Amino acid sequence: MECHVELNKKKCSCTYESCSRKGKCCECIEYHWKMRQLPGCLFPPEDEKTYDRSLERFIKIYSRKP
Repeated sequence: MECHVELNKKKCSCTYESCSRKGKCCECIEYHWKMRQLPGCLFPPEDEKTYDRSLERFIKIYSRKP
């Protein structure tokens, strides 16, 4: 399977610009999952900017959404 890093970077909503995994979605998911986190792209923009990628925060955010 071919990775489309440059295309992925254009769509990536993560604001942590110095991340070495930016645009490499499979590496990003693997990295965060090892720490019981989710990638920033799964969070709403206002919550993504907190850099709290925890599963607990994700559940809290989406539990309050209609």
